[in-house]
Order: sequence, then structure tokens, then C-alpha cells
Amino acid sequence: MDLAGKRIVLTGAAGGIGQAFASALAGAGAQLLLVSRSEGALQALRGRLPGTGHEVLAADLATAEGRAALVTAAGAAIDGLINNAGVSHFGLLASHSEAELRQTLELNLLLPMLLVRDLLPVLKTRGGTIVNVGSAFGSIGFPGYTSYGASKFGLRGFTEALRRELADSGVRVQYLAPRATDTAMNSAEVQAMNRELGNAMDPPERVARELMSLLATNRGVRAVGWPERFFIKLNSIFPGLVDRALLRQLPVVRRYALAAASRHE
Repeated sequence: MDLAGKRIVLTGAAGGIGQAFASALAGAGAQLLLVSRSEGALQALRGRLPGTGHEVLAADLATAEGRAALVTAAGAAIDGLINNAGVSHFGLLASHSEAELRQTLELNLLLPMLLVRDLLPVLKTRGGTIVNVGSAFGSIGFPGYTSYGASKFGLRGFTEALRRELADSGVRVQYLAPRATDTAMNSAEVQAMNRELGNAMDPPERVARELMSLLATNRGVRAVGWPERFFIKLNSIFPGLVDRALLRQLPVVRRYALAAASRHE
């Protein structure tokens, strides 16, 4: 995809990964509609980006009004949608409130589905691209991330089905699966757990480079990092082996999950 002059909608633009995405896309010549809830953060981000023609939209996409504002701002001239907005709640399932469970599923899964549905007519006319940003946990169920994993498993399935549904439409549908990323979304407990378990945490700039690599191809899926790509394949073929490997890590995960729950009481 030649991004020069292309108009791209980027949700979750004010977050750590979103800002890295914005810099990479703008550097390649794209004109961005930056969407997040924070007007101040979006304006600051726009001021740092190369190029001209970038727009900002401060909207709560969890609401019908926010989504309608995005569709209006997008208008009839968009070439791509990157569904990057999302949320993660680390902890054992019993510690999650109903509100947290609903928020995770609605923002990580339902929101991308609604935005694609509403923007698809324009994307079809322009032969556009849709990228749904998932996670390695959308292919590997990991303890402490039951609701997050469920939402990303669903997003991966939605992307796969949508890609096949639109195979003859001229719209390209892609899925990017980062591993753990060093952003403010991760609590102190998550960071400490990853260090103890030896889980790599990529800088957001690494994820942005992977996005650009994905956009340069017609591939449907790009998973980030090794050995995560290996474990994704292993989990699909021999899930029992992954079960046993994660069982050994479970005491560590449980300890940090309980610490996180105690801090929020």
C-alpha cells in the first residue's frame, strides 16, 4: 500500500502504540484522522507529526454519538481504517467487575465491528484497507487475561471471516498481533510479572515498524516477535504442551494478579 496522500482513520491515536503508529504513517506520507478521547493529547500529537492535512477528533467511541461523529468526520474520502483503540484488565476472572468485562468486550471487539460496518461503504468505493490490532493473546489463552484474551480471540475470528467475506470487494483486511508492549496500559504488576517470567516487552516503535511491514504486503496476519510466533503455532497444533508450560508459570501470574487486585480494593 502506497501511503502517500492516503487518508487513514486511526483510533486509539493518543496511546503509546497509537502515537508510534501515527508517526510511522505520517512519515510515509499518509494524512491521518486521529481519534481518541483526549483533545489535548491529540492536538499535541498532531503538532509533532510530519506532513500536513492531519485532523483530530476527540470522541468517546463507546457511545453511538462518538461513532457517528467519526463517520461524519471521515466523510466520503478515507482509504484506510486502523482499529487500534482498546483496553486491558489484568487479573483473575473472579476479580473483574461486570463493568470491566463489558468494557473489554465492547471496546476490543464490538467497537471494531461497528466501525467497519459503518465505514465499509466508503472503503469499498476506494479499495481501502482495514487493519485490526489484536494480540498474541488472541491466539494463546494466557492466565490473568481471560477477558482480554476472549476479546482478541474474537477480533482475530472477526478479521478472518471479514477478509473472506470481502475477498472479491477490493478491500484488504489485515490483522496485526503484537506481543507485550511497553506502554502505560501495563500496570506495575504486569511489568514486574513480565520481567520475572522473561517475557519480552517491545517498544511501541517496534510495533509500528511491524504495522508498516504488514501494510507493505497482502498478507492477512502478522504476529510480532519470537518465540511468540512459535508458541502461536504450537498452541494451534499441540495445546496440551502449552497448557503444561503455562501451568508452571501460573503461581507467578496468580501472585501478581492478586497484588493488582489488592491495590485496587
